[in-house]
Amino acid sequence: MTLLFLVVGLPSLIAPKQTQVFPILPVHTEMVNPIHTSTFDKGGKAKVRKQGGNPRMLNGNLVFEGSQDGNLQVDPQIAVGGGYVMHGTNSGIIFYDKQGNYVQGVPQTEFNNGIDPKLFYDVNNHVFGFDMWVYWDKEKIKPVNISVSETSDPKGAWNTYPVPAPNGVDGGAVGESREWIGYSYPGGSEGTFVMRSDAVRKGKPATVYHFAGSLGEPVHTQDKTDDLYFLSLTDTEVVITRVVDKGDGTPVVASVVRKPHDLQYMDYPPAAPQKGNDKRSAAGDRNPKNVVLQNRCLWFCQTVNINGRAAVQWHQMTVNGTFVQSGRIADPVNSFIQSTLAVNRHGDVLLGFQESGPAMYISPRCALHKASDQPGKTEPIIHLGEGVGPVIGGPWGDYSATVADGDNLKDLWTIQSIANEKQRGSTVIAKITP
Repeated sequence: MTLLFLVVGLPSLIAPKQTQVFPILPVHTEMVNPIHTSTFDKGGKAKVRKQGGNPRMLNGNLVFEGSQDGNLQVDPQIAVGGGYVMHGTNSGIIFYDKQGNYVQGVPQTEFNNGIDPKLFYDVNNHVFGFDMWVYWDKEKIKPVNISVSETSDPKGAWNTYPVPAPNGVDGGAVGESREWIGYSYPGGSEGTFVMRSDAVRKGKPATVYHFAGSLGEPVHTQDKTDDLYFLSLTDTEVVITRVVDKGDGTPVVASVVRKPHDLQYMDYPPAAPQKGNDKRSAAGDRNPKNVVLQNRCLWFCQTVNINGRAAVQWHQMTVNGTFVQSGRIADPVNSFIQSTLAVNRHGDVLLGFQESGPAMYISPRCALHKASDQPGKTEPIIHLGEGVGPVIGGPWGDYSATVADGDNLKDLWTIQSIANEKQRGSTVIAKITP
């Protein structure tokens, strides 16, 4: 049973090749008891968060609003499965049906609080999950709250595990396989922890296994495998770490693959200009987000600097570190920012991002690469809306999300920010069927 992670820009546990001895064991364990709630809305007693909806067809695609009350750093996320679209921001969690109609929503305080949510739908175990990071707690343990539903129905029971993450800072990520849930975060001496999925799904006390350093960015596993992978991309090489069951239920690092890469574009993207003022907005970074294991390949994208402007760069790579294809979306005038990627079981890829430039406001976009297209090629950019005003510059995003539909692994979904008339960020959710 194995778990995969992708590591980019995080302090690494992985020692130089000549000193590695496998398996690499966790450095310590602890038991964490869950906070149980029998229904998502606590039997109707939870505070209500209601945002978004208004479904419509735009350019042949279903589009509807997500949260409209965000600031500049909305941190928008989605996960899709069980007949629902789960949407998270720094203000809470909301569910819609797949037609774009609002179902339920609560603020993050109903799940032990936190910010910077990352969402997933576990296609192997048919449950939703998300993390939220608490940086202000009095005890200074900075817990990461890992919340997982007990079934594919998000309206039902949930369990939240507050896992200590001392000295952690913003920028963590969650991933899952058939057997494991893994989380990596920058800061602190133990930057990755792993939990058994079966214990968490059942709401039992769960053993948390902490690793020294960071294994990297955890991978979302769509293949039917127990392995959990982590990916790291440095200036010169790819590092792929694989976590497996030692045989007694303990997760261990079973292998680390290191390979040099020849990527031409690896610089962090510059901030993006916009119409209406001289302020520039954060474009994201070169670190992969929403890394996916599908068809024994890792799929991910980056926001990088191409000729002085932010651009999208995406990849398909085998689990042995060999690049299968790469592609780019760039423009001589405008910037493409906050990019994420999804891939379905057929190998169709959706790239979600935002466009900004001297003659336009920040606007939501996506582009499709069909499996039948030439390697690395994308079809014309799809417009999901148009920004209506300038923002004040500086932080923006900090993320977007693009995911496969967990019910059929065919349809592709994305959530993107859009500049509104209040100089802030609203969100747009879209379904794209290749």
